[in-house]
Amino acid sequence: MAGIYLHIPFCKQACIYCDFHFSTSLKNKEQLLDSMIVELGDRKSSFDDEIVNTIYLGGGTPSILDVSEINKLIDFIYLNYKVSPNAEISLEANPDDLTEEKIKQLSQTKINRLSIGIQSFFDSDLEYMKRAHNAKEAIESIKKAKKYGFDNISIDLIYGVPSSSNKQWEENLDLFFSLGIPHLSCYALTVEDKTELSFLINKGKQKPVSEEVSKMQFDILIAKINDNGFEQYEISNFAKNKCYSRHNTSYWKGDKYIGIGPSAHSYDGKTRSWNINNNSVYIKKINKGETVATQEVLSKDDVFNEYIMTGLRTIWGVSLIKIEDEFEAKYTEHINKTMQKYLKNNTLVLEGNILKTTDKGKFLCDGIASDLFIV
Repeated sequence: MAGIYLHIPFCKQACIYCDFHFSTSLKNKEQLLDSMIVELGDRKSSFDDEIVNTIYLGGGTPSILDVSEINKLIDFIYLNYKVSPNAEISLEANPDDLTEEKIKQLSQTKINRLSIGIQSFFDSDLEYMKRAHNAKEAIESIKKAKKYGFDNISIDLIYGVPSSSNKQWEENLDLFFSLGIPHLSCYALTVEDKTELSFLINKGKQKPVSEEVSKMQFDILIAKINDNGFEQYEISNFAKNKCYSRHNTSYWKGDKYIGIGPSAHSYDGKTRSWNINNNSVYIKKINKGETVATQEVLSKDDVFNEYIMTGLRTIWGVSLIKIEDEFEAKYTEHINKTMQKYLKNNTLVLEGNILKTTDKGKFLCDGIASDLFIV
């Protein structure tokens, strides 16, 4: 099975923490969407033998598009690719875009999963993060989505925000559970280079983000998740009744996918490519029939390291049998040696032949994985 990711690089305004590729100007929107259609046509030959199991509209803010524009992209895929009858088709959306009329229109499309960027149910946090919506809109967007038949809903929440206390974070989670949503993605606020948050902290205009607070709030998250019957199937993702994100799960399991649009990434197991992250240049190159992607052929070390990173982040872990079967002996020798100290300090555990991160090790997962890399 394979996936298609569509990067919609437009937002109403810039969030303080965001380092994704986007533009707050919509002047090239029509030309860019037409260019994405052209790229979808050009990439078709690489997917001739693939069944498309997931389609994901991300960004940016895909919900900024008109429903007719969303349908144009999805309909083109259905006409030109082999799409599974039960494909998961996800749309990332911001609450301020999800008016009653917009959700009603979306309910009549092929979209069957909404990922809503709530981030917090408190206005103080939303103002700090410079989100375009308020707390009331956040709650109402979920209620309206459910009213119009969207049962497969995920929301994003951010912890470690300096404007939020531990008590407020608990209240955020309690409100989430009360809304009966089957999926949650939670991320620690991080300070990325070249973001407004980084600039403000460096100038002393905002308090630094505290790793200690993030760790405390992560622990609160895990306790609440367990108490409410959710499964942590990936470090930052939680589901009830196995309502996993099929699209993201395919990434973590190493399935093939193509990314369409500026800055989108693609992967086929042997190579990785990424599109240019400039809207105007992307449009010009597509119109001239020029490539918009830079490609990297993955070494065996790259494939091994990526498997370690993604595997340790998920409930499926890292299979030592898979490493033995698909890699040379030196890789088995390496993992058997380097994992020992983490087994001893109880941050990793072996369940049969599967290496997994323990509860103690989850917050440290990325650092543990990097120590297990072959470099």
